[in-house]
Amino acid sequence: MSANPPTAFAASLRREWRLLRGRPCALAMVSWVPLLALLLMVWIFSAGLVQRLPVAVWDQDHSALSRQLVRMLDATPGLAVQSQALNASEAQWALQSMNAYAVVQIPPGFARDIKRGQGADVVLMHNAQLATHSSLIQRDLRQVVGTLSAGVEMQARAKRGDPAQALRVRMEPIRTNLVSLFNISTNYEQFLAAALIPALLHILGMTAGAWSVGRELRDRTLGQWMAEAAGPGKPGWSAIAGALAGKLALSWASLGLGGTLAMLWLTAGRGWHPGQGAASLAWVALALLLLIAVSLAAGALLAALTLSLRTALSGAGLLSAPAFAFSGVGFPLLAMPDSARAWALSMPYTHYARLQIEQLQMGAPIVQSLPVVAGLLLAALVLLLLATAGLARGLSRPDKWGGR
Repeated sequence: MSANPPTAFAASLRREWRLLRGRPCALAMVSWVPLLALLLMVWIFSAGLVQRLPVAVWDQDHSALSRQLVRMLDATPGLAVQSQALNASEAQWALQSMNAYAVVQIPPGFARDIKRGQGADVVLMHNAQLATHSSLIQRDLRQVVGTLSAGVEMQARAKRGDPAQALRVRMEPIRTNLVSLFNISTNYEQFLAAALIPALLHILGMTAGAWSVGRELRDRTLGQWMAEAAGPGKPGWSAIAGALAGKLALSWASLGLGGTLAMLWLTAGRGWHPGQGAASLAWVALALLLLIAVSLAAGALLAALTLSLRTALSGAGLLSAPAFAFSGVGFPLLAMPDSARAWALSMPYTHYARLQIEQLQMGAPIVQSLPVVAGLLLAALVLLLLATAGLARGLSRPDKWGGR
């Protein structure tokens, strides 16, 4: 008679802990290595705001007005004038060597043409492949040129005796009032770090699930594991499910603790207070724990279905690594082709990312995110049940054990 699920869970948990203690590398992969990866992720984005992006200036005018423009560029927090290019070759070298992310070209006759009322162009040559850098530099250059242009125009009209208020209305009869919501400071710690940490945990979870079960298959110890956890004889499905949950419990606890601490640091530790306060944080932590459970169960399912550690690890990487790209955080979900959007919506991380944005950034009501939490819980249970079925099938096929 097989053991009941709690007994199988406890026996499997003890066995997994004993195996991990005897294998320092395996223990590291579910303990301090994920923590180190999370710390690195937090550290990379700790600056929050992107500042002092290096640009080069190719000043062909050498006038007082062009020098004023260069000073204004360097005074902008997001830009740093790192060098002055003397010719086209130096400008090209600055871009190709990535000593500068962009080159600002001020053409000859710049100040003269403005004084004559003919207008002048400031040319920005930028590396569009680096889209984030490029868009930030374009934004700051537009602000600087707009400020300088408005100042020059107002000075010219003031000399003609036009009232200051009339000048402002005449120069901009229709104004755009942009109201930034949620991440108003465009803080990359809130935007990217908060989204990449769960994505990393998703990858680590699927890998850990595939490794934990696939290792038993590789070492031909699947029967031994079930005998220790469920007792002699053919185990029932409930005992197999309990044994599987016990095997995954240590990885779930380790990854869940690391992820929760990282999210607490990014929010409360950095002075970022979500819309619903502690309730939002608790809801996100619950969803994160469920996402990790889904990831572990999916990895275990891959190993149980393929009966191969190598194939399961490859499948885990294939499914989890692109999750961030399909989540809608980096590229708009609604702008994806229908097939790509359907694939994105089938991924658990996509729904978790939406919940996290709703709760941490938007301050949405808790009830709005309830379907996501319920869906993650259901997915974890279904995947665990399917992995149990796969292991039950695998127990009857010992000839398939031992494959890489």
